[in-house]
Amino acid sequence: MKGVRWLLGRIILFVDRLTSPRPPHHSPERQAELDALTAHLALYQYAACPFCVKVRRAIRRLGLNIELRDAKNDPHFRRELEQEGGRQQVPCLRIEEAGKVTWLYESGDIIAWLEKRFADPDAAGARA
Repeated sequence: MKGVRWLLGRIILFVDRLTSPRPPHHSPERQAELDALTAHLALYQYAACPFCVKVRRAIRRLGLNIELRDAKNDPHFRRELEQEGGRQQVPCLRIEEAGKVTWLYESGDIIAWLEKRFADPDAAGARA
């Protein structure tokens, strides 16, 4: 069973690499603004987790630079996720705002939060 999971994980990563969305072309000023706004965000994730891949694709599609923390292979991040976040579940977005830390679980909730907060309103209007 472990071999099957390993193989499926490699397939997921391969397909993700082939079909990865292109990041938007932000102006240098907009990218600097986004980088400042995302400086206190971190995504706890596993490389081959399909839900984590989904969130990473949204991050790339929005052109965000969010720190990725490998909760599977790094015992420090795994412990931090469990002790501070309350459970060892990925993906999980750690949001630090005004000295308060919030842990957001579930890929759909994370993507909705990112899109609400960082989506370019002009690009959304152009797609409609």
